[in-house]
Amino acid sequence: MKTSEILLGKLNTEFKTVSAMIEIYCKKNHRSHSLCKECQALMDYAEVRLDRCPYGEEKPTCNTCPIHCYKPEPKEQMRLVMRFSGPRMLLKHPILAIRHLLSEKRTVNPKPSPHCSNRHIRLQEGDK
Repeated sequence: MKTSEILLGKLNTEFKTVSAMIEIYCKKNHRSHSLCKECQALMDYAEVRLDRCPYGEEKPTCNTCPIHCYKPEPKEQMRLVMRFSGPRMLLKHPILAIRHLLSEKRTVNPKPSPHCSNRHIRLQEGDK
């Protein structure tokens, strides 16, 4: 399970969940001990999308989000990863899995507040 150096708070927890799912998927389907290039690219893409999410730390889970920020190909890859890894997460990483399931139940604000993205906050802090 990988952590991000650029994501803060809840977004970093979300990234840990995504990275754990990708690792489970890659180990079982690509039979590699470390991530293959395709899965590493997907993980990097997910990190960038989380960093730029307009909801920031109030981000809903992607399947309940009204804004679809993934391009079609990585979206389909992530769907396959989550479909495969979701049930297995309860055994490998039960706390992350339960936390993810609970966050799916939260209500979603249809319009995010301006300047909430992790990237925007990081760049503001860098200017200071």
